[in-house]
Amino acid sequence: MALTGGPAVAQDGRQNTPGEFDYYVLSLSWSPSFCEQAEERGSSGRSQQAQCGGRPFSFVVHGLWPQYEHGYPEYCQRPSPRLQRNIMVSMLDLMPAPGLIYNEWDKHGTCSGLGERAYFETIRKARAAVKIPPEFLQLSEEKTVAPSDIEDAFVKANPGLSTGAIAVTCNRTRLSEVRICLSKDLQFRDCEEIDKGACRRDQVTMPPVRGG
Repeated sequence: MALTGGPAVAQDGRQNTPGEFDYYVLSLSWSPSFCEQAEERGSSGRSQQAQCGGRPFSFVVHGLWPQYEHGYPEYCQRPSPRLQRNIMVSMLDLMPAPGLIYNEWDKHGTCSGLGERAYFETIRKARAAVKIPPEFLQLSEEKTVAPSDIEDAFVKANPGLSTGAIAVTCNRTRLSEVRICLSKDLQFRDCEEIDKGACRRDQVTMPPVRGG
């Protein structure tokens, strides 16, 4: 997954060169939507069991994706350096699916120009830089909300964040992800392409947080 429709060649020849990119997108997935979709598909893989097995996850980190102003790099080292298992385990509080963590390293982390430990430390710093609006932290009943209202709630909770730096995505009628653009030093920054993958629905549903 990445923000725009597909990889595009960076105009100055940087395509898939580790560390040569313009900004990051932090993608926060609404876990209850992911779990409902997995149930509907009849999926019962390890990642679903890890994420949907009872802990009350709300927004979880899908990834931190290097981007060009147009398009994005991917799989910048083939084969990618093998991610140490202890680093994977250390990230399960933010990214509660081992397979996702390994995939994000292979596809996106190798493009960051950072070593594996530094890349995942950067994910942790990026996540810490974003405050989740309080009304979404303990959602006990299904909520129907306009994507623009979700954006506004994040902007209100995060000084310096503008609506030009955030997009909401949906899968059919459900909130899927909130994507936030960050500079390489993890400051909020506007990004022209972010709205290309944004949800076009007037309203989306947010299934309630599971477990407890």
